[in-house]
Amino acid sequence: MAEKLEDLNLPNLTVQKIIKDALPDSVNVGKDARSALSRAASIFVLYITSQATKESQKVNRKTLSGPDIIAALEELEFDEFVEPLQAMLKEFKEAKQKKKSRKSGDVETEENDEVVEEEETGE
Repeated sequence: MAEKLEDLNLPNLTVQKIIKDALPDSVNVGKDARSALSRAASIFVLYITSQATKESQKVNRKTLSGPDIIAALEELEFDEFVEPLQAMLKEFKEAKQKKKSRKSGDVETEENDEVVEEEETGE
């Protein structure tokens, strides 16, 4: 576990970017407000992670998965986050699959190039 309580906080730059992206350009957020939002976000993440851990332990797993997080949100009655998270999880899996497909396609292309090169050189 973390040595200090502060080690559990989300990175300040990450929180700043989230705040900036969520608010109009005309809105400024003070340092104390950013700090409070950072701490609140960290506590929220720990709270959800704790419940998701319980969900994974119910089925004797040690690794958290996306469905564990979704189940935790439902269990803790954060239903308004479930649908957007499911959509993001689906997009993530699709992007991961496309990347994997491209990589395997690259390997096949390299193998085909080697075969063509061998045929051209006769080796």
